Parts: sequence; structure tokens; C-alpha cells
Amino acid sequence: MPEISKFRPLIAAWAALALPACNVSAAAHAASRGQDFARIQRGRYLAVAADCNACHEDPYDGKPFAGGMAIETPFGSVLAPNITPDRDTGIGGWSEAQFEAAVRRGRRPDGKRLYPAMPFPYFVKMSPDDVAAIRAYLATIEPVRHAVKADQLPFPFSVRASMLLWDALYFADAPFAPDPTKSAPWNRGAYLVQGPAHCGACHTPKTALGGDKTASALQGYRIQGWFAPNLTNDRHNGLGDWSEADIVKYLETGHNRFDAASGPMADEVKNSSSLMSPSDLSAMALYLKDQTGRATAAQRIDPKDPRMVAGGAIYDDLCASCHKADGTGVPNLIPDLAASAAVASPEPTTVIRVMLEGANSVATKAEPTGPAMPTFGWQLTDAQIAAVGTYIRNSWTHASPAVTERQVHEARRMLAADRAAVGP
Repeated sequence: MPEISKFRPLIAAWAALALPACNVSAAAHAASRGQDFARIQRGRYLAVAADCNACHEDPYDGKPFAGGMAIETPFGSVLAPNITPDRDTGIGGWSEAQFEAAVRRGRRPDGKRLYPAMPFPYFVKMSPDDVAAIRAYLATIEPVRHAVKADQLPFPFSVRASMLLWDALYFADAPFAPDPTKSAPWNRGAYLVQGPAHCGACHTPKTALGGDKTASALQGYRIQGWFAPNLTNDRHNGLGDWSEADIVKYLETGHNRFDAASGPMADEVKNSSSLMSPSDLSAMALYLKDQTGRATAAQRIDPKDPRMVAGGAIYDDLCASCHKADGTGVPNLIPDLAASAAVASPEPTTVIRVMLEGANSVATKAEPTGPAMPTFGWQLTDAQIAAVGTYIRNSWTHASPAVTERQVHEARRMLAADRAAVGP
């Protein structure tokens, strides 16, 4: 075998010609990889802030973003599609422009319109660059072959052409516009609340067709058997008594001195807000505290009313040991009923549900203990549940319409139907 030293002059000559070009290419490649990595990381964070996996996770085997989750709407259920990079059943064959059109404008690659179960009316506020970052992140996850038939709505809602009218009524194709009179943190909070976090999807009242009542933004709405409470600074049934620090702690840990996250909000805290940066949570809190609600107070029911007397007796017997006689609970552990926005909500949906079924509050890394509220549906009649609900919604600082037996009966019926639909 010839000695390699004989070829060194030839190698050096070739290197002198080839290496400059190779070095430029390698540097450019490294730079592009660095940019891609930063974009992917930003996309991952934005996908968390948007809580994408909450809807798009496969409910049967838990595969992230594989789709199949049933999204309940007043018109029926829509199944969330597969958004993994599988080319046949996911979005692997979609271009960046097609992905942006779906996320920000509710348009599928075939031109058909998406239902607003996909919160594109909020995601339109996101910048195209942020949406592209989410697309870059999703391209890195494991492809899952999982065909999902999203169209599950009954006729006539199954006709996607009806979305032409819906979009004309409720969809504004307008990106987020910063308010020049507000600070950078305020505008960041507004961008997150209005856009990726899509808080209004649950917390803004809806019309009969499911569009936002924009004049009542963030003032609470009944959804999926819960009442998403008022997030404005309303002192009667909103977050008026909460400080910015209270809001941050709730979003970060799932608990604060007033409340504990349960139901759909527990999932949001666990999978989204608890994983967001402190600066972003502070920005959201700053924005929410600046939102003015409608200060409407109902007439408080007389404490001598038979319903209040009966409810108070049951409360003392079953509830006061945890929530205390004055309703203040235990900070960061047991909700303060005396200052709860959920208790003071315009309708008693959440109050009734929690008494009937109980609730588990969220456990997060910051606060790994998630206390549970026991169920009393087996023990109390509809009339007794109504009495307790009436009592706590008209005691301490609260004033609300009485809870009726009919409301409790209907809630019990719907919960039983939901359990039957899920199966054993």
C-alpha cells in the first residue's frame, strides 16, 4: 500500500480549492439549523400556550396530536383531526401556507371551511410567523397514522357550506393590533389572551349560533356542563377581588387564596398555563385586570327564606368543616366560597355540578397536592342541593337568584347521560 504522505500535496491542493466553499456551506447550514431550532422551540412554547394537545390528543392511547378527541358543541360533537406529520392521515403533506390558512382563517387545504370548534376566530390574532413556528414544531413530532373522521355533526350542521354565513357574521380576518396607549406587557397579555390562549372561547358569552357576543367579552359562559366564570375586573362576579399576583398564582399552580382549578380549567392549567413563562402569565394578569365588566348585582334572598334556612343547616352539617362557617375555606387548598367568582356567576351550573359529582382540583409541579371535593349527589335530593346552592350564592358577599329543583334535576339528568355515553 503506498504511503499517504505521497498524496499530501494533492490533498492540500484539493482542499485549498474545495474547503472555502465547503466552509461557507457548513456555516450557512449551521446557521439555518440554529434558526430552525429557535423557531421550533418557540413553536413548542406557543403550542403549549394554545393548549393544542388538549383537543388533538388521541383519547384512546394518549398519543400527542394524533386526533380523535370529541369536542362538544351545542350542535353536536366535532372530532379533532390528526395534526402529526403523517402524510396520509395528518398534516405532513400540508404546506406552510395551507397550515396558516387552517389555523388563522379556518380553511382546509381542499378549500372547505372549518367549524369554530377549531378556535380560528382567536388564532387569527396570532402573527403568521408564530403560526409558522407552531408548524415547524409539529413537523418534529412523531408521525402517527390515525385517520379521523371529523364530521360528526347531524344535518343540517354537517353542511360545511353553512360556515359561509357564520364566517360573515362572526369571523373578522384581522390580526392583533397593539394598543399604542398601553405598555408592552399589557399588549403582550392582550395578544396571549385574545390569540393563542383563546380565553374567550370558553369565557365569552355566545349567540344562538355560537358566535361571540363581543360586547360581553370574557364575562362568562356555560360550556360543556360547566360555567366558565367572568374574567373581567367586576367585583360582583368577576376577578375584582383578585390581584395580579392572585391571577398569576392560579394560572401557574392551579390554586390561590380564593380558588382551585377543576373541570376543564384544571386541564388547561396542567397542560398549558402552568408551563408558560412567569412574564407571560404576569402580562395576561395585567391585561385581565384592565378589563371592565358589567357590575350587575341581583337582589339578595332574605336569610329567613325557608330555602336559605334549609340550605344553611345542610351547609353547617356537610360543608363548613372544610369551607368554614364564613365560607373562606383554606388559602391555596380549599376554595373560598365567600369570594368565589364561580359561586357568584350569573347561573349556578358549576355550583350544582360540583355538589352533584364532586371535583378534583389540579395537581401541578408547583403544588402537587390536588384536593378533591366529595360528591353529595348520592346523599342529597334535588331540593336539598337547590337549597344549599341558594344559600351559598346568597351568603357573605353574594346575591344571586335562587337555585331551583328543576335546574338540579336537569343537571343530574345530563350528567347521567354523559356517563352513559362514555360507558363503563
